[in-house]
Amino acid sequence: QVQLVESGGGSVLAGGSLRLSCAGSGYAHSYYCMAWFRQAPEKEREGVATIHALGGLAAYADSVEGRFTISRDSAALYLQMNSLQPEDTAMYYCAAVVRTSVNCPIKREEYSHWGQGTQVTVSP
Repeated sequence: QVQLVESGGGSVLAGGSLRLSCAGSGYAHSYYCMAWFRQAPEKEREGVATIHALGGLAAYADSVEGRFTISRDSAALYLQMNSLQPEDTAMYYCAAVVRTSVNCPIKREEYSHWGQGTQVTVSP
């Protein structure tokens, strides 16, 4: 059973940076797509960035392109967030799904394993 645990959230001023981590366990192999999602109050959960555990190109939502960077190593999945803005305020979740293709989906419905989330708050 895959288990995901996020950390690294917090409160920052606009223009600041945070690095989120997602420690995973229970992986049976490396054929997983991994992703970061976020959900602001009264809004739908949206995909932020994706990457395959075996590597390949990362993909980003237009709203974070050029500011956020997704990466992974044998220990965890990461999301480096720079130039944070108040509209980035949300609960951030990591997610994973078995997928042999390195073209990872960014739709919430495609992912089967989720962490509990970590809160990011950006003040003006």
